[in-house]
Amino acid sequence: MTKPFDAAITRFFEEEAPADIRRAIETAKKKDILTAPFPYDDWMDKDTYEDALEALQIELVRAQAHIRDAGLRVAVVFEGRDAAGKGGTIKRFRENLNPRIVRTVALGKPTEREAGEWYFQRYVTQLPSAGEMVLFDRSWYNRAVVEHVFGFCTPDQRAAFFAHVPDFEWMLVEDGIVLVKLWLNVGRAEQLRRFLAREDDPLKQWKLSKIDVQGLARWDAYTDAISETFARTHTDVAPWTLVRSDDKRRARLDAIRVTLRRIGYPDRNEAALSVDDRIAGGPELWLEGA
Repeated sequence: MTKPFDAAITRFFEEEAPADIRRAIETAKKKDILTAPFPYDDWMDKDTYEDALEALQIELVRAQAHIRDAGLRVAVVFEGRDAAGKGGTIKRFRENLNPRIVRTVALGKPTEREAGEWYFQRYVTQLPSAGEMVLFDRSWYNRAVVEHVFGFCTPDQRAAFFAHVPDFEWMLVEDGIVLVKLWLNVGRAEQLRRFLAREDDPLKQWKLSKIDVQGLARWDAYTDAISETFARTHTDVAPWTLVRSDDKRRARLDAIRVTLRRIGYPDRNEAALSVDDRIAGGPELWLEGA
């Protein structure tokens, strides 16, 4: 079977990956947690996960009805390390929801015209209208991390972004938008393990890009960029919630719980919405697991 990018991920694993990362992947069982420190040794039990997910998807349907009837506008930003599980988490959000009320926005590379506009402009046009929830699969935070790491923006452009984004998000919230910012984080060994699995799976190879391949060697640059992003954009008005996603099951559940708690719909199942603060919390979790 032909592997994408001439098997570049396998070559990185064999020739460039740190020895401890290779060893962790080679010796681990499928559901072992590779990242230390992490509050659990392995993934959540499947039956426990499916029961919890079903209860949360019922809550999502209830929240959807409230968003529609109350005319709420909800924007959920999904950011994170490559292969941290953003797409899978968004899929679980949307599985039983009305696509007329809940939609996903995943913008590609800016067009020539968009590149000449105000940086936030193409995102503004995708913001929710009354009675709508929008899930941003990556967002305006591309400038803070990916564009910076790969030199796709200038230092001045990034500095302007950091100067403007707190006011931009304040305006969204002040105007009534419920803004939820989720950062899904994954350890280096687990990220590489997931990339290797994608490389081998013809149904998932499409998920890989040159950015993914080239980013493997830029782990530390990503770490520095993410740390600065939290320091400069975690505000009282628009806080970040970091979700530790080495266990995809726990990550999906807590990402949904955090979002539902922010929506504040009536008659919600409080027991189902209890967040595991060892999995989801503020940037202090980043300091533990970066």
